[in-house]
Amino acid sequence: MNLLKNFATVGMATLTSRVLGFIRDVFMANMLGTGPVADAFIVAFRLPNLFRRLFAEGAFSAAFVPLFARALEEGGPPRARVLAEEILSVFLLALTLITIIAELAAPLLVYALAPGFASDPQKFTDAELMTRIMFPYLACMSLTAMAAGMLQSFGRFAVAAFAPSLLNVVLVAALALIWSQGWAGTPDAAYTLSWAVFIAGFAQLLAVAGALWFIGFPVSLRRPKVTANVRRLVSLGIPGVISGGITQINIVIGTIIASLQASAASWLYYADRIYQLPLGVIGVAIGVVLLPDLTRRVRSETPETALHTQNRALEFAMALTLPATVALVAIPFTIMRVLFERGAFTSADTNATGWAVMAFAFGLPAFVAIKVFQPSYFAREDTRTPTVQGGISVAVNVGMSLALFPTFGHVGIALATAVAAWVNAVMLWVVLVRRGHFAADRLLVRRLVLLAVASLLMGGGLVAGVDWLSPWLSDDSEIVSGLALLALCAGGMAIYGLAAVLTGAVDIRRYGRALLERRSRKTKPAAEQPPADT
Repeated sequence: MNLLKNFATVGMATLTSRVLGFIRDVFMANMLGTGPVADAFIVAFRLPNLFRRLFAEGAFSAAFVPLFARALEEGGPPRARVLAEEILSVFLLALTLITIIAELAAPLLVYALAPGFASDPQKFTDAELMTRIMFPYLACMSLTAMAAGMLQSFGRFAVAAFAPSLLNVVLVAALALIWSQGWAGTPDAAYTLSWAVFIAGFAQLLAVAGALWFIGFPVSLRRPKVTANVRRLVSLGIPGVISGGITQINIVIGTIIASLQASAASWLYYADRIYQLPLGVIGVAIGVVLLPDLTRRVRSETPETALHTQNRALEFAMALTLPATVALVAIPFTIMRVLFERGAFTSADTNATGWAVMAFAFGLPAFVAIKVFQPSYFAREDTRTPTVQGGISVAVNVGMSLALFPTFGHVGIALATAVAAWVNAVMLWVVLVRRGHFAADRLLVRRLVLLAVASLLMGGGLVAGVDWLSPWLSDDSEIVSGLALLALCAGGMAIYGLAAVLTGAVDIRRYGRALLERRSRKTKPAAEQPPADT
């Protein structure tokens, strides 16, 4: 139950951030649209978003958390503090140098990320300046990730999980300013958002640093020195960042190719935001919570407990992922029309992004499975294997994107990203099985089949619901259409929940008993309480 409790904490925090992100993106679509200014901002924003997902959502933790957790377990807080301070001193120096170099080399970064912008000097210049404004955010997020990893090792997930919401809070405030000043569709809107990203980075860093101070674990600066701890982090960290960020690397590759097509970068961005909701809430939360839990079990408990944890984590993740996948395939155009089609975002944009959402959705189960499988490698301090497999995945993505783009445009890029994710997930699974580090039990296989059946039944209900609610979904009133979409989603969830319970895919009684037992333990005197159920 501790794993589920921590997942609920991180998942709820991530959901809060994603909901705020939706509000942000709805306003952004209205304020920026999909023209040259929007393309310039989105390409520049890709860099901080890439690093946020690489570091803040698990990849840095893949290297740092096992080292910090081991130091904490073997030597207590004093030894863990020494490790953290040694790494922080070198890390901060490296980040400062990287930021200075990036500020000077901003034109090269923009050209590398969006070579198609070279044909439009104004778009290229805007993207270059916005990149310079936002780049310090990367250093802030790297340090935030380190602090978050320490908090997670202490079992404090809440602040680290809620910190990313500050980015969306600041951006929504900036969008409100843009609306009030009448800057919609102008370069002023994009530059205002760029400065908001800059401010949000420092806000997030202060939040997690304050949480460390609150729990009595402040970290001081030392003179930078390459110690054994630093060398070990580097040997694990470089492959860990690459393997943990393969999904984001594939998206960046897609952005590079998409820059050759007008508005394609914007279409892929908005499609990415839709499927990132379930990926963020489910995949990221599972990865963040599972890594420290598996690290502890691999080091101090029998292998059977680690296998059981992985099976239940995959089962739980797919119970949420499969219905989300079916929904995004069944009604992508309805979702995009209701959420984004207003202001500068046209019906043509809805059609273009809807197809991209559908293509991305095919890879959603694989994206989440990667987040479940990778912690098994990282907990054993093996970052090389996922890195090699990730490299193969990137090669598949590049090859397929180049092959499909001339015919299918931006949709081909999204489809290539989905296929590459499946290649990566299958390779991770195969090696784990061969090493004896994962074995699907009968309960997992049975429930995955039943969850798939329940999801398909829900998909049929959603398609029928679109026809029935069509007059309200297409209403000019944003409130009416929004409520109709909410009703459609609620109906789909009800169908899925009922089907999952009736087929036995979800054992409500088991979760109910576990919850009652947990509450019972809380009401007993400390001396009468049994060991905590993990």
